[in-house]
Amino acid sequence: MNKQAANEEDKYSTKPDSSTSLTTAKRYKVALSVPSLRNPRRRAELGMLILQTIIFGLIYVLSQTGLTGKIPVHIPRSTIWLAVLPYLCHLGLQLLAPDADPAPLPLISFLNGFGYVMILRLDPQEAALQALWSAVGVVGFLLTLVIVQRVTLLDRYRYLMMLFAIMLVLLPLAPVIGENINGARLWVRFGPLSFQPIEIAKLMLAIFFASYMVEKREVLAQFSPFKFKRASVAIRAAGPILLAWSISLLVMTAERDVGFSLLIFLIFVIAIWVATSNWWYLVFGSGLFVVGAFVAARLFGQVNERITVWLDPWKYSQTIGYQIVQALYAFGSGGFSGVGLGRGHPGLIPVVTSDFIFAAIGEETGLLGTTAILFCFALLVGFGLRVSKRAPDQFSAMTATVLTLTFGLQAFFIMAGVTKLLPLTGVTLPFVAYGGSSLVANYVLFALLLRISSESKRQNRYTKKVETRTPPTA
Repeated sequence: MNKQAANEEDKYSTKPDSSTSLTTAKRYKVALSVPSLRNPRRRAELGMLILQTIIFGLIYVLSQTGLTGKIPVHIPRSTIWLAVLPYLCHLGLQLLAPDADPAPLPLISFLNGFGYVMILRLDPQEAALQALWSAVGVVGFLLTLVIVQRVTLLDRYRYLMMLFAIMLVLLPLAPVIGENINGARLWVRFGPLSFQPIEIAKLMLAIFFASYMVEKREVLAQFSPFKFKRASVAIRAAGPILLAWSISLLVMTAERDVGFSLLIFLIFVIAIWVATSNWWYLVFGSGLFVVGAFVAARLFGQVNERITVWLDPWKYSQTIGYQIVQALYAFGSGGFSGVGLGRGHPGLIPVVTSDFIFAAIGEETGLLGTTAILFCFALLVGFGLRVSKRAPDQFSAMTATVLTLTFGLQAFFIMAGVTKLLPLTGVTLPFVAYGGSSLVANYVLFALLLRISSESKRQNRYTKKVETRTPPTA
């Protein structure tokens, strides 16, 4: 067996030796050997979902009572849908991924429900659309579990995913279907339906980055600015990912979108550092970021405006700084425990249901509410990193890492922008803010992570069974 074949075998290896080889049929036999009703993971998940539903109901009642002064009698159908949707995901996990971690689904459902309640008290029409998009996201979640039986199968289609990702990034630039909103050309409209293709493209790029970096990690790790030969070999090996990354950044720059450009850039830099453990990538990435930020601030008025507002929003409190100033007032009014659900004035903040939903939560629930949201995101990021650590093969581990980076950095960017820790990027807060494309993409993202989690647990259980049944050798 040559070295390339040995590396390919090791890339997908999930067993300690050949004696523990496991066919697809045996995998599902092992998975089905534990009845779903007796599965402790799914029982724990169901218990947390019931608790989450109770909390969701209380938040809804408190919000409507604070808004109208009366206990709500009529419950919108969209609210009932949102309460039922998590149980469909739970049923899907019981049937399709019974060994997946039980913690993420209740956390996702809480964030989705909390965001829906805040949107409902601000704009009932957008809340109904949010519930509809949540249903589409759940369908995407279940379809992902059905189609992706093993995450390693995605490795075969990495170049196809790169091609589709670039096409999706280019789509908003089309003259008829592309739509410009608030200075950014990120939307595509087909009749009444409008969505952001970049939300799906970022998942495809993440899988492509993970696949290619795993295959070329040894070559990419040789990069060093002091060794020209090694550096040239590493750069040639990185050609396809550099091409995909560069095209994505250039197109998103043409679309006047800072948030996703920064997100894709950081995902690329951190992912290649994780894959190779070569800290020179962080050094050069930081340098490129500084140069890119300087050039963007000079060339694009939107970037310069956001940096100016970040440095001193009070100077422009009645013009370009009005939005961030009102958000800071909202956080200040909320204090430690908030003014109460439904009793604040977050409607004074422009575009509050999408870009500044975190400020609305801060005003009405205070530091306690925002900390709860922050802890939910921290737990979900921790789940993703744990999945990566326990993944059964290198590709699954790298995929989980890149997907977790995508989710975590997006949440961090928007929360840091709203609180003025960083310039505002314009990305949405996952599962909380209004936005159908983001909801669907993040449901698919966590379906992939839960699939890897289920594969890992199932493989570990099978390996333990083999080890206990195999008699010790003399």
